[in-house]
Amino acid sequence: MGSPRSSGSTRGSRRRRWASLLGATALAVTAGGALAAAPAVAASNVDFDTHCIPPAIAGLPPIDGTTTAKITADNTSPQVGDTVNVTYTVVTPAASNPTDLALPADIMTPTGKITLGGAQTGSVTVTGPRQNPPVPGRGAFPSFSMTGTFTVTTPGAITLSPGDYNIHTSYILELDTPCTVTNPPAPVSETVTAADNPPANTRAISLGSASGSPGAAVAVTGSGFTAGATVTLAGRSASAQTADTATVTADAQGGISGSLVVSDLTTTGVVAYEGGAWSSDLGAGPVAYVVIDDQPVPEGSQKVTTTVRAGTLSMSQAGDAVQLSAVDFGQGGASTGALQAVTVKDFRGGPAGWSLTGKVTDFSGPGAKIDAGKLSWTPACTTKAGSPSTCQAGSAGTVGASGATLASTPDGTATGGEFTTGAQLSLDVPSFTPPGSYAGVLTLTLT
Repeated sequence: MGSPRSSGSTRGSRRRRWASLLGATALAVTAGGALAAAPAVAASNVDFDTHCIPPAIAGLPPIDGTTTAKITADNTSPQVGDTVNVTYTVVTPAASNPTDLALPADIMTPTGKITLGGAQTGSVTVTGPRQNPPVPGRGAFPSFSMTGTFTVTTPGAITLSPGDYNIHTSYILELDTPCTVTNPPAPVSETVTAADNPPANTRAISLGSASGSPGAAVAVTGSGFTAGATVTLAGRSASAQTADTATVTADAQGGISGSLVVSDLTTTGVVAYEGGAWSSDLGAGPVAYVVIDDQPVPEGSQKVTTTVRAGTLSMSQAGDAVQLSAVDFGQGGASTGALQAVTVKDFRGGPAGWSLTGKVTDFSGPGAKIDAGKLSWTPACTTKAGSPSTCQAGSAGTVGASGATLASTPDGTATGGEFTTGAQLSLDVPSFTPPGSYAGVLTLTLT
């Protein structure tokens, strides 16, 4: 790797004058942004021949050299339908700085492609941040990384190879330098082995009635079971199975029909399942069922009753303003803070869970904006003691305009409770965002 050769002193002098005038033009030949955080997944470096074409205004000939790169994936064993995050790291670009001109920091923005092969073909677009250390004259260009995502559509081994990349420079002029793989595809750097999704559970049941006296038989019908399978019908008390059970056999179409005598006064639902014990993969329900205690009161006794009224699903916030930390012009980076705490009260008393999602607008400022996709969060959620449900925090990642889940609880036989949720926020501010105050609106929706 090294500088392109000059064909003569006059031509070389003219090139040096252009390089002195444009500065970043020479840099655009081979280098890119700052090192991105690579996933903790083993991947191998690969070498491949690369043909880079400098901007015509630079007066420099094409550079044919060797690029060393690697591809990493955050999940090498996904299932069909999963989204995989990939990182393309150019460990060693195809050439070094061909001029004596020192090049400033944070002028390079790389983009590129990852080539998919094997079980799934196509390409993945990857991008990197505009961030790089200064490059001395005749010095080696820094490593840079680009990230992107793809959705798994086919089971099997999917190979990932480095593809073409482009270096965009923003210094005096906006210039591009495309670098292509000379003999595509480049060697495989990473392999993702995708598993097919298990078949969806389509089992379902319905009851002939929603309530009955102790010892009454409730009719149970269902569909989607394995033909000829023995199916257990059982009462449920919250998440525990009661002693009330019966068995039926699924017909050739997977349908079931039978009855279950329900005596346990604590019964809240009925389930049906294949196998020796309840499994959500091989079962259906629970369907709500109530045992009405209508037994006569013994002589000399009094039956005392009360009513528990169902409430609502609601949320409240500790505040409606969040101040993120300041960042420096020319440096940019993470502007961080914490979402105001949100309290969710589920006092409905039914089987439904809930989901709290958020989405954000672009951040508007003095003559510029920061894209909504630059805001990410790390959610957290706690459950108040005694609550029937357990709160689940959403996944860390981008909030953006399309939104993401902050917290949720699943459906169940008995749900409800009180929960407190929040998130650590981080806004990735580009390096040369004009100074000033930027504001966006984060909207939370509870369903």
